[in-house]
Amino acid sequence: MLRSSSGQRYARRVLIAVAAALVPLIAGCEAGSNAPTLHWHQPTDGAGKTIGNITISNVFVLGAPIGTVLRTGQNAGLFLGMVNLGHPDHLVSISAPGTARSVSLPGNSVTLASQRPVLLTGPRPQVILQDLLHPLTGGSAVKIMLHFAKAGVVQLEVPVMPRARFYATLLPAPAPTPTKPVTPSPTPSASPKSSGSH
Repeated sequence: MLRSSSGQRYARRVLIAVAAALVPLIAGCEAGSNAPTLHWHQPTDGAGKTIGNITISNVFVLGAPIGTVLRTGQNAGLFLGMVNLGHPDHLVSISAPGTARSVSLPGNSVTLASQRPVLLTGPRPQVILQDLLHPLTGGSAVKIMLHFAKAGVVQLEVPVMPRARFYATLLPAPAPTPTKPVTPSPTPSASPKSSGSH
């Protein structure tokens, strides 16, 4: 019986995913009973969701080092990966309502070609939450809205990961560009009236 080519591609993807999952387990066998793979841990710290044919994964905001916070007015980096299994689409904008005044994307939009992963994962952040509206601490979560041209809008509750352990190698977001204060132009002062003697 002949199998369809799409069925073979799907089976091949499943096989690759299973093999990738087994590699750490096989490597952990040499580490004995203290291997990290023998202890339960969350497979990823970031948020994820699927909208239509687009899978969004490992979304997180990089916070400050442990014991410190990102202050109001600072910037923060947003990291994420996406893969589109359907027709080409574009991520046209991201918003962080209640968290940042604006969010900048590389090139102002991100193209999602079919069958191609898009990794906005660093080490330098490419997506920047600009002008934080309140302090951000590691361990908190923020609402992020991703706006796609065709797939629509998806909302995620995204964790703020402190810049420690695995996240210590990631670079913080660039500091906000200082704006020059507007100095009012001097207004001509009225010449003092001469007071005559009476």
